[in-house]
Amino acid sequence: MNALDILQLSKHYHGGAYPAVDNISLSLPAGEILALVGPSGCGKTTTLRLIAGLERPDNGEIRIDSKIVASNRLFVPPEKRGVGMVFQEHALFPHLTAAGNVAFGLQKESRSNAQEKVGAILSLVGLEKFAQRYPHELSGGERQRVALARALAPEPVLVLMDEPFSSLDADLRLEMREQVRGILKAMRATAVFVTHDQEEALYMGDRLAVFQRGHLEQVGTPEEIFHASQTRFVAEFMGNSDFLPGQACAGGICTEIGVLPQPLGLPEGTPVEIALRADDVDFEPDAKGNAVIVERLFRGAHNVYRLQLDSGQRLHVMHPHIQITQAGTRARAFVNAGHSLAVFHNGRAVSGENRPI
Repeated sequence: MNALDILQLSKHYHGGAYPAVDNISLSLPAGEILALVGPSGCGKTTTLRLIAGLERPDNGEIRIDSKIVASNRLFVPPEKRGVGMVFQEHALFPHLTAAGNVAFGLQKESRSNAQEKVGAILSLVGLEKFAQRYPHELSGGERQRVALARALAPEPVLVLMDEPFSSLDADLRLEMREQVRGILKAMRATAVFVTHDQEEALYMGDRLAVFQRGHLEQVGTPEEIFHASQTRFVAEFMGNSDFLPGQACAGGICTEIGVLPQPLGLPEGTPVEIALRADDVDFEPDAKGNAVIVERLFRGAHNVYRLQLDSGQRLHVMHPHIQITQAGTRARAFVNAGHSLAVFHNGRAVSGENRPI
């Protein structure tokens, strides 16, 4: 059973250059985490607000737990949708303790039942010892866990999380994403998680929905999104890809760094682009090579080299940090991926038989 179904949902704000949400459809099975990801202004937060009932759609339908909560004829208010919200800034009540904040959504429960649930959920998020502390007495990560506990306590059908880690520093952000995912999975909760951080989306989501300008570009598992991007935008946004021009030829794909033996099934001469990430490409110093090293970027455990091919095309190459080659060195660049590469024609992926998909 799906916890959430969205059908042809649209929302347009007055004065907007394009729809904030443009005719999107998707489903979320119970127990899964769906990460909505994309650049600022792409429609992911508007989609979350439409699900929550904080915005009215212009068109389309939203079902939560198989019940229609928004359509052209019906609009169910947020408090009656069975959803819990976790906001960017936590939105805790400063005059209530951690326990008081969690208990706020349990006002219809008996006092004894509410106390039991509060104790259980605070224990689950590891804050049972902080039950009587006020928000200002808690760290950022602790406040985040209280906000999550408050959202989960009423046992909602859906938990909606709007960039919940954006106010945390980098180290705490990594720690919190592990803890929060573990908590959601321990409770078998169904969640929609909004982020603009690609790495965070890949970690948090059982599936990802990638947005651009209100349009839903692709929905799939993290592996599908990363390795089998359906559009050029998804490959670029989710993997920091370089795009090497080429064309279909008898041997596969002809490029300026060699022939890639990956048959396309397209007419010879058809222009394509190959998405290459830094671990798909390699080089070796060669005075007669096809590239020159422009820059070396130290990334701790590895170096990233920026190469410029003779055509002016730029490629990035990842090497272990112990291998250092100086900028200005002439080199031969070549593909060393060990797997099939994403190939695009007119911005759309081409399948293994290479019909556009």
